[in-house]
Amino acid sequence: MLPAFVAQPLFAPLLPLLAGLSDGEPPARASLNALAAERGIVSGSGVPLRFVVPGASGMSYEERAYWLGEVETRPGRWHDCFNALTWLSYPLTKAALNARHHHALHRNRESTGGRRGPLRDALTQFDECGVAVVSPDLELWQDIRAHRWKEVFWTRREATQRSLRVFVFGHASFDMLRTPRIGLCGKAVFLHVDATWLAQSLPAQCADVDLRMAQRFTGDLQAYAKPRDFHPLPLLGIPGATPDNEFPAYYEDTRQFRPLRLVRS
Repeated sequence: MLPAFVAQPLFAPLLPLLAGLSDGEPPARASLNALAAERGIVSGSGVPLRFVVPGASGMSYEERAYWLGEVETRPGRWHDCFNALTWLSYPLTKAALNARHHHALHRNRESTGGRRGPLRDALTQFDECGVAVVSPDLELWQDIRAHRWKEVFWTRREATQRSLRVFVFGHASFDMLRTPRIGLCGKAVFLHVDATWLAQSLPAQCADVDLRMAQRFTGDLQAYAKPRDFHPLPLLGIPGATPDNEFPAYYEDTRQFRPLRLVRS
């Protein structure tokens, strides 16, 4: 029996992987590893990926994943399970993030004595809370960047539902969406597509989002180099994310729909 939370539309890309659950509990590592082997998932260094019990290696999480292809996954923990499911759903992006994190770690060791630095913070933030916003409508993205939340999600609700797609990537965001709370926010990148893209099947869309996001993290190394390079997106404002947002007054709650704050230089 599927857990109730999967009815939330933001879980739709994971449904093929969650459909086999028989008791509503996170999948066992053996099942996840079988899927990883079947799909040929690899780490940032290109070695085959598998999900393992934490500890014992003496390496950091990212380095263990990069060099050994071993992703630490605690049994029975949805947070870790969603990390594994994201590897299975967006393997190119996860591998690109893993490789970039590895290289950033080594640069930091040489130049800052091991301090994390803004790049590693940005990579971790997207890995945990990242979201891809996809649309042919640039005005919708500009409204999001300007924090015109009610305009996007209510006044232009029909256009948003027709022309904008949101793909959650961050495994922590998936975990929090199981029991969502006010203020749940993703860190978004925008992918501009043409209108015909929207007619593709969901699996085809997910594969293309994976390819495009991976290219973003392997191209310009100055892109997304600090946490502020991502744009906040209140996930519970997305039409269908919660029954509460079926009313216009919902978008007047500034605890989660915050106005844009100008930063003086």
